[in-house]
Amino acid sequence: MRADDILGTIGNTPLVGIPRLSPSPNVRLWAKLEGQNPTGSLKDRIALAMIEDAERSGALAPGARVLEPTSGNTGIALAMVCARKGYALTVVIPENASDERMHLLELFGAEIVTTPADRGTNGAIEIAQRMAKGGTWFMPFQYGNPSNVRAHYEGTGAEILRDLPDVTHFVAGLGTGGTLTGAGRRLKEHRADVKVIAAEPELGELVYGLRSLDEGFVPPILDEAILDGKFLVSAADALRGARDLTQREGIFAGISSGAVVHVARRVAERLETGDVVCLLPDGGWKYLSTKAWAQDLALAEKQVEETLWW
Repeated sequence: MRADDILGTIGNTPLVGIPRLSPSPNVRLWAKLEGQNPTGSLKDRIALAMIEDAERSGALAPGARVLEPTSGNTGIALAMVCARKGYALTVVIPENASDERMHLLELFGAEIVTTPADRGTNGAIEIAQRMAKGGTWFMPFQYGNPSNVRAHYEGTGAEILRDLPDVTHFVAGLGTGGTLTGAGRRLKEHRADVKVIAAEPELGELVYGLRSLDEGFVPPILDEAILDGKFLVSAADALRGARDLTQREGIFAGISSGAVVHVARRVAERLETGDVVCLLPDGGWKYLSTKAWAQDLALAEKQVEETLWW
């Protein structure tokens, strides 16, 4: 692959089989490895789309300051894109983000504003919206930006159909809603009987990046009509799923990827045949400091309950 610059390498991520995690040889599980994007997550797709769409519309002018609430990956992706394009970026992020995330934001030149850990991403959103009212900022706002949906409709969903036209089920984490809405819409246009399933955290679990709709904030871009089902996931379920990915399939992915795999396996248990695509949003490198892969499972579970997942 050849690209004129780093932005040209975003997308076209691998789709690989994970047969050892399937409950049946007649149900094939596939992993879409979004950790292969330049900064290690699917958020590179939406960061580029939101910035370039804003440039085309005139909403983002040369010299403008960009502001965004994030649980980490979108901020890192925007920091990379803004560094490449010459924009100053301020991110608002919960204070319990992993060390790797904070360091990467600093390395790409982003200014960091932290918010209380117990308020999660909702707290970061509230502070960022307050800041945006008091200055000349451009806030892409991933939770309400249609470019988020478009990036997954034109990119993620189209790539899955290119590589696996016979896909029967698509499982992804419920975060901003952009992946489920955009990719899900593209898949259903191709095949109306494709099932789109969300991995949603149990109410009360601090699962940053993934969100429970029962907490009161529903991302404006989420089209719930696209969803054919939702499965609740605990922090422990997600941790075990991520560890299984590494130990049984050799895939080093983040904790929310474990949540998606946990749900995909539950879906597969109900099927006689099928091709189930699991969207793995990021790699595991940004979570090493959390001890999520510690030999002591009890220690790992405690760390995951206190740390950003996505």
